[in-house]
Amino acid sequence: MNDKVHNCSFCGAAQAPETPLIAGIEGHICEACVSLAHQVVTSWGRARALVGPLKSPPKPARIKEHLDRYVIGQEAAKETLAVAVHNHYKRLAVEASQPRRSLEDDDRVEIDKSNILLLGPSGTGKTLLASTLARIVGVPFVIADATTLTQAGYVGEDVESILMRLLDAANGNREVAEWGMVYIDEVDKLARQGETAHGTRDVSGEGVQQALLKLVEGTQVKLNPKGRKEGGESLLIDTRNILFVVGGAFAGLEKLLRRRLREGASGIGFHAVVSQPEATDKRDPHLYQETHPDDLRQFGLIPEFIGRFPVLVGLHDLDEAALVRVLTEPRNALVRQYQQLFAFEGVALTFTPEALSAIARKSIERGTGARGLRSVMEGLLQRAMFDLPSLSNVIGCRVDAPAVNGDRAIEWLHGPSEDNQPTERMSIGD
Repeated sequence: MNDKVHNCSFCGAAQAPETPLIAGIEGHICEACVSLAHQVVTSWGRARALVGPLKSPPKPARIKEHLDRYVIGQEAAKETLAVAVHNHYKRLAVEASQPRRSLEDDDRVEIDKSNILLLGPSGTGKTLLASTLARIVGVPFVIADATTLTQAGYVGEDVESILMRLLDAANGNREVAEWGMVYIDEVDKLARQGETAHGTRDVSGEGVQQALLKLVEGTQVKLNPKGRKEGGESLLIDTRNILFVVGGAFAGLEKLLRRRLREGASGIGFHAVVSQPEATDKRDPHLYQETHPDDLRQFGLIPEFIGRFPVLVGLHDLDEAALVRVLTEPRNALVRQYQQLFAFEGVALTFTPEALSAIARKSIERGTGARGLRSVMEGLLQRAMFDLPSLSNVIGCRVDAPAVNGDRAIEWLHGPSEDNQPTERMSIGD
């Protein structure tokens, strides 16, 4: 019998009943080293997957099919985005497969990229659409906040910092980063504010728009990555093939759109027809889809910045039926998330259809769109989640419309007790 004690060839751990070793031809390895090696090899696989440009981008119908799994509604916006993204990366794939163009070759048509501007009320899915698109196409993706960007030389982030983050998302691969996607949120906060009372410069408004012009259109930017030694080589990134997507709620744009779309001419004088002001609570859900570049100029974006985003995608408010679908249909739907939290304690969480509709109506009243659904759910289930770990013999939790409206407490469903007593119900407040 061989009683020799072996050691792990990687970490040196001795073989023991609690530390078994896997034997090889010339060595042994423990469980901890196997897990570590798996993580290392997985990271290598991700790095190898991003070694070059896309060979064949997905078709628009395929892109929209994937978007439907995560984003509810916004059919027109998803179709527009699917076409724009497919055309952009199809152009890059064709150009990468063709030989380098010579000076004598003047017959080839060069297609410019079409950056995208998303506009719509808060909670309509602008950020989710952009991040889902990048995941579908499989390119490096970063989200930047326009409110943190300032002109060069001022406290804040420069626009070049966006490219630095994109390079990090590409694992330092410059060629892959040049095929990436950038989403700049809250771009409506860059609207021109005019001269302030104190005569200070608008360093985070129009100045940032001016700084983004060349970056968005396409230029070569020299980056000095942090951590490099003094005198080290800097990276030169070409932004001509980077797809820029910007988005914002553009609060106040509705007034400009209603003024332009209002039928009938207005005038002054005794015989002029007096136009009746529209009710402030009456909101057209598809109003943002009528946005023209001139509306954005009046809002405060400079014409040069607007011209860099030829694709305007207007998102509309979600109605009650759409919000109910948001609660239940996506893969990471809120109802499924909270049901999983209750399942950790062995409790089945159920919602009646009337309860889901009441949750959607509460979110609409708050005016925060789909983003307000989580706050409604948190307020509704907070007491239940507080009491859940302390309860025993509970198998279910039922939420109905009166519970959502605060007219009645949420009910617990208890299973049979040890003495085979029948099932009973108990409210949370009991």
